Amino acid sequence: MSNSKRRFRVTQVDVFTAVPLEGNQLAVFTDARGLKDEEMQLLAREMNFSESTFVIPRDAATERDRGVRVRIFTVNEELPFAGHPTLGTALALRNNLVHNEKARSDNGPEEIALDLNVGKISVRFSTRDSLPFGVMTQRDPEFGRTHDREAVARAAGLAVTDIADDVPIQTVSTGNAFAMVPVKSLAVLQNLAPAWAPMGNYLTKSDAKFFYFVSREASNPEARLQARMIFYNGEDPATGSAAGPCAAWAVAHGLIAPDQQALLEQGVEMKRRSRIFISAGRAVGKIVNVRVGGHAVEVLHGEILL
Repeated sequence: MSNSKRRFRVTQVDVFTAVPLEGNQLAVFTDARGLKDEEMQLLAREMNFSESTFVIPRDAATERDRGVRVRIFTVNEELPFAGHPTLGTALALRNNLVHNEKARSDNGPEEIALDLNVGKISVRFSTRDSLPFGVMTQRDPEFGRTHDREAVARAAGLAVTDIADDVPIQTVSTGNAFAMVPVKSLAVLQNLAPAWAPMGNYLTKSDAKFFYFVSREASNPEARLQARMIFYNGEDPATGSAAGPCAAWAVAHGLIAPDQQALLEQGVEMKRRSRIFISAGRAVGKIVNVRVGGHAVEVLHGEILL
């Protein structure tokens, strides 16, 4: 009976960390051919991470031209783009090539391109602290509306004075729309305890899908910013698709110099510290070249039987 079951290999990766059991967890199904859409959604729910990815191999010529086809699912829905799944999947694919006897070198390829629902996203690899370090260039940002501090404070269970007033609350997207909420201090960030219902009610009427709470004070003196992202499924230890918009917003409003790489930490309060390296440039009045990077480590290999 067991021989008739379909087997799908899965790799678990901790992303935006060089330390196993920190960062953001990701399940990567390295060959999802034969899985139906509804099965991918059920498997993502079974993994119960913030996202799971499904790699659909194609012929070499198509992959060179368009990238490796990858689909991203949360426990509830398919996403057009997400940051930590992009970095984690690229690392898993790179490691597979390194372990393959046909790999050109022990160091692996310098670039892995993924064909996501949002389009082609490339991750370039170098070595930092003797480990692979990946950097993705995200789409140019789209800046949306600015939000009323009092309305956001009510939705997030904050006092108006808990939100900084020298930079705007603004929606920014490089694939997913986040409202950047600058809190006044690290203490405000650490004590956040919003209920999803009022936040979700506010967001459904806005142009943003989530709030991204950002503090210019950080618990690590090396970090320039510290952030939290609380959503319908709990809290996210690292949100690469928010880190890119955060970089664009920070450069646009003078919090980070153009093209300066800054360390953004997330997941600290939930004891899954994530180290996300961000930067963005400025050209002719526009924010461009949004980059998000970090380490990722594989922590588990297995098979799913269906």
